[in-house]
Amino acid sequence: MNSKQVHKYVQRYLEATQCAILEKSPAHFKVKLSPVADRELTNRPFYWSFVDRTGSEPETMTYLFVTDQEKYEDNVNAPALAPAPATSAVDAALNRSFGFVNNNLANGVRTHREDLYFGSRKLEQLFGAAKNSGSYVNLFQEPERRSNTPFQSTPYTQWLGVNMRVEFACDRKREEIHSYGVSLATGLVVENFYDRLKNLKLTPRLPANVHVTRNGLSFAKALNLVETSLERKLKGYDYSWAEDATARLEEELARIRHYYDPMVQQAEEEVKSAIEEQFNQRQTEIRWQYEPRVTASAINCGIFHLEGIE
Repeated sequence: MNSKQVHKYVQRYLEATQCAILEKSPAHFKVKLSPVADRELTNRPFYWSFVDRTGSEPETMTYLFVTDQEKYEDNVNAPALAPAPATSAVDAALNRSFGFVNNNLANGVRTHREDLYFGSRKLEQLFGAAKNSGSYVNLFQEPERRSNTPFQSTPYTQWLGVNMRVEFACDRKREEIHSYGVSLATGLVVENFYDRLKNLKLTPRLPANVHVTRNGLSFAKALNLVETSLERKLKGYDYSWAEDATARLEEELARIRHYYDPMVQQAEEEVKSAIEEQFNQRQTEIRWQYEPRVTASAINCGIFHLEGIE
């Protein structure tokens, strides 16, 4: 992820968790965290247990999230245009009394700065929080046009949407993401379901003048259809990479066999078992590293109520 992608992701997270954005630029956000985001990001379990026990009003933390450090530093260090006289007078008075005072402390709020970039600890924490909170959603499509009369109702179909991660692994690794949607009314299976969803306006609330059609399919049956469709798709792939990986596996096993066999044959009885145990462990490690395998797992899922009957 580059800095622009990180910035966009952070903004989506802050908006989704209803944080108060106090200040922002293309390089940073200054935010007062919502209670939800504060619980997820600040690692203050004792404070929140106190709030939960006493029912007191929580005081959430304020953060400065810098998404492009170079651009942010350039903006901060740029010569300021004539500052407001009142602000200058306050800063001057504070400086005379206490020496240099950080603006964040002068305002009575301690602001924690975090530089967010791909691989940073805090961004990984955001990823984890978003994954835990967004593993399942229940959303409704907002109708493009409102009903002309209060008695007219638009039928909606429930869809099970699942994002699947497929991992092709040996001594090398490759991943693919497959998005499937299954109509719980008819059993229709649609690939690239996310591409369809991203063009729709979705809301967690049931819109007015809408009714949801009866399901003809259970969640378990719908998930079986997803697994069957994905399995059928994977069977059509080229698996020459697995044949190459198997050949490399045999080469590695032959190499360590050539190394250990003479040692086992020449070893005295008291050390032979230890050498054989080491040999077997090494073979297990090599098989785990080189043996080709394909695994599929669900990343997240949701129920999406979409307009029409399909």
